[in-house]
Amino acid sequence: MNGVSAMSDDQMSKGFLRRAARRVAIMMFTGMTLAGSVYVVSVGSNLLQARAEAAKPVGTAQPVPVQVRRIEYADGYTIPRRFIGQVETLQSTDLAFEFGGLVSEVLVDEGSTVTKGQPIARLDTALMEVELARLEASRDALSAQLNFSELSVQRREALQKDGFSTTEAFDQAKATRDQQAALLAETEAAIDRVRIELDKSTLFAPFDGRISARNVDEGATVSMGQQVVTLLQTGGAEVRVGLPVALDLAPQDTVTVNLGGQSVSGLVRTIRPDIDPQTRTKTAILDLETTALTYGQTVTVEVESHVAGEGAWVPLHALREGTKGLWTVLVVDEANIVRPAAVEILHTQTDRAFVRGSFAPNARLVETGPHRVTPGQTVRIAGEA
Repeated sequence: MNGVSAMSDDQMSKGFLRRAARRVAIMMFTGMTLAGSVYVVSVGSNLLQARAEAAKPVGTAQPVPVQVRRIEYADGYTIPRRFIGQVETLQSTDLAFEFGGLVSEVLVDEGSTVTKGQPIARLDTALMEVELARLEASRDALSAQLNFSELSVQRREALQKDGFSTTEAFDQAKATRDQQAALLAETEAAIDRVRIELDKSTLFAPFDGRISARNVDEGATVSMGQQVVTLLQTGGAEVRVGLPVALDLAPQDTVTVNLGGQSVSGLVRTIRPDIDPQTRTKTAILDLETTALTYGQTVTVEVESHVAGEGAWVPLHALREGTKGLWTVLVVDEANIVRPAAVEILHTQTDRAFVRGSFAPNARLVETGPHRVTPGQTVRIAGEA
């Protein structure tokens, strides 16, 4: 019994010693770790202090150089406006005979060039020539009768003076003479009419030009006024264009006309006083400085229109997009500090914009590199445009 108790006491003593040894080891390890940490912190602090003492002080940052330009106000801007026009010949006419008949000759074809007075077409004149011969024969007969009547009047007058003829016979002789004279005059007028018809049986070109259309051929029978050919005048052209009523354009003004990629100068010859009832525009007639045209060709007429309103031109790259869709530019005040100025864009072109805003006249605009500076920053003026 006593032997068992002694064995239990020995085991308990050994367990206590092992626990005590373990605690002592833990405490020694913790102490060594703390001592190492303190040593490392001390060495690091000394090293950082040494580096800080060895470093040279850094100087103050220099202001950013910027290029500026003075903002100049203008009373408005001009914008190019484009309108569609059409090239027309100075004169165009549909040639026709004044009376009907059989077409004996057509002397031109489409595209033919003609000069003023050149024959274009002819009618068959056989019947008119026969009628002219008949009238001329009738005129000769009437002329002979008139001569006889004149002699008869002279004889009756002599006989009346001698008392051998009555007054009635004398008056009858004079009436017959006057009747023959009237018939002769009527025949002469008919002859003149036939001769005029003979002249008008040939169509002549009223001006220099080119034939654009041929509508009849030889052997066709045409009626009075039926179109035979269409003649377009050469040597000049005009442009007809419709413009807004409010557009400020007057005769002798110069505009730009674009002809298939080629720009030529156009002079406003006249502006019609009426308004087109369909388009509600006023019609302008332009003279061109070129003859390389195709009649009926569509062209573009460019007109500079002035828009009144105070503002200033600024480069597009000087604009900065602000909040809520607003735009700003950066200006430099008298203390060389960058300030923002809100602007409203009125018109833009390829590389600039016409704006109005909160900047003062003659303010210094940051023209180049506005992305390199911010509002409130002090800058150095590197140059002024």
